[in-house]
Amino acid sequence: MNKIFKAISIHILAWAMLLMVPFTSTYQVIRSLAPDTNHTTFAPIFVLSIVLIAIFYFNYFILIPKFLLVRKYKQYIAAIIATVAITIAISGLIFNTLGVTPENLANANPVILKISPIARANAFLMFVVAFVTSISISLNNQLKQTEKEKLSAQLYSLKSQINPHFLFNTLNSIYATVIDASPQTADMVDKLSEMMRYTMKENQNNFVPLEEELNYIGNYIELQKIRIDERVWLAYNVEGDPSTMEIAPMLLIPFVENAFKHGVNAEQDSRIEVNINSKGTELHLAVINNKVNIQLDISEQSGLGIANTKRRLELIYPNKHLLTIIENEKEFRVSLHINLV
Repeated sequence: MNKIFKAISIHILAWAMLLMVPFTSTYQVIRSLAPDTNHTTFAPIFVLSIVLIAIFYFNYFILIPKFLLVRKYKQYIAAIIATVAITIAISGLIFNTLGVTPENLANANPVILKISPIARANAFLMFVVAFVTSISISLNNQLKQTEKEKLSAQLYSLKSQINPHFLFNTLNSIYATVIDASPQTADMVDKLSEMMRYTMKENQNNFVPLEEELNYIGNYIELQKIRIDERVWLAYNVEGDPSTMEIAPMLLIPFVENAFKHGVNAEQDSRIEVNINSKGTELHLAVINNKVNIQLDISEQSGLGIANTKRRLELIYPNKHLLTIIENEKEFRVSLHINLV
């Protein structure tokens, strides 16, 4: 509540200081040119102030998030031009309604007509200030939010690295112990060790080879095959050449994990299909699973994995991805297209 009150107070103070300039300067100019005049109208400046405030917040809350921050520059420029045009039309309508026309102002005080070019120039500058300020504040807030999310990800990653050497040494010891007695168990330990090494090492980088990311997914699915019942229908297909591309780490796995989390029940018709196709700079992931009856704890029901992935896609691949999720009572489908350059 204190932060909101502080922000509102700053905005009110800033607008008061900014809008005081045209009121004060107009009054002084009129008085200097016609000290004996008794008629000074501030209606145009008052209307201008309301219009400026409306434009500022319309640009800040609607145009910038919808177009500029997602790099739709042409649409943003078109929206600004349309906004200015509509604003001029509405302002003219208000002035006519109030009777504040050039003819009326000239009859009431000829000095006002003389300073109208200066007033128009000041109005234009105020419009520019409103647009530039709203863009600057919005971009600064976006930068702070991105840095905050990046710091949170780094802290989470650091927490996951607590005593990793002990963990890997333990896994190596288990692997050496069971390799002769149970080759399948040894293979599981080896795949798990490889997956954990990937999450701890590559998760520190902004981008990783797509081939390594797909290897991680393959190891995950192989471990799941050992866990699930043979009656669960499972298909995993990878096509294309991923060796020349890079991708943000751990970006695809949440959709695969979600399929196994919600689509495995040996007593029901369980079906999971994962298809990954890479061609040129394009990557397509398709995940399909039947929805079955399962028991999940509260943390598993939250859906934070997919929600966080959506946010990462928006930040890392703006205007370069298309995510479609179709869900009904029986099936859950995910289709993700990414342009990796």
